[in-house]
Amino acid sequence: MAAVDLHQHVLGEPLIAALARRREYPCVRRDGARGWRLEVAGEAPWRVDLKAEDPARRAGQLEADGLDGAVVCLSSALGVERLPGDEAAELIAAHEQGLAALPDGFRRWGSVSLADPDPDQVDALLDSGAVGLVMPAGAVATPTSVERILPLLEPLERSGRPLFVHPGPSPWGAPAGDWWTALTSYVAEMNAAWHALVAAPPKVTVVFALLAGLAPLQIERLGARGGPAKQARDERFFYDVSSYGPMAIEAVARVVGVRQLVYGSDRPMAEPGTATWHTRIAAENSARLLAA
Repeated sequence: MAAVDLHQHVLGEPLIAALARRREYPCVRRDGARGWRLEVAGEAPWRVDLKAEDPARRAGQLEADGLDGAVVCLSSALGVERLPGDEAAELIAAHEQGLAALPDGFRRWGSVSLADPDPDQVDALLDSGAVGLVMPAGAVATPTSVERILPLLEPLERSGRPLFVHPGPSPWGAPAGDWWTALTSYVAEMNAAWHALVAAPPKVTVVFALLAGLAPLQIERLGARGGPAKQARDERFFYDVSSYGPMAIEAVARVVGVRQLVYGSDRPMAEPGTATWHTRIAAENSARLLAA
């Protein structure tokens, strides 16, 4: 059974070049003679580590981690999905062009513009090999927004492919957040997305990045306030362990069951999580999810 990391990012040279041509967020700017600085609305600039983008190095890291493969996505934190259709399409195409340089073992989550949602684009992504669709948590943070994107989930339902909910702003409002976004807005967005999808569960498998911001730990309060606590244990909901260690992982596992945890490293934004959970989560649960 192949061991899989479901949550990695690669910018790649074509996307860096496309972002460098932009004058508005998201964009990249020169950071010294050889480096680049990624600038995203609501966040502090982030220095791009070009070594971390090297395909050969990424393949070596997979081997060192004891993994057989990884699934890469365009980070929804960039806010690409909220851009006008043509702008989003240019950046998404550049990202996919860069992924073509990755060796065997790397697969991808597909991205689409949410400015003018088109289910045919999702079908095309799946037909071209995407394992599923990634979407910013802000796009599914309320039952109303979930209803709004349901047409994009229909191709996933028909094909049995998963939805990956990743931290990122709502495509229909102004981006929020500041320098502490990763610990406030990201976590709050993931919590809101989890509650919205529990309240109105789509007929697709859903993978939540960063343990859904620990939202499952709210299940007792959800029940006490008259919410759908039973739906919170939906077996179609999976939880990527990126960003957390043993205490948080074990706490969420006690609520949802260890079978619902999948492995994600969030490379190169973060180093891999605890090795204690690595083999079982990566080999058994991630592979089971992709094979479903």
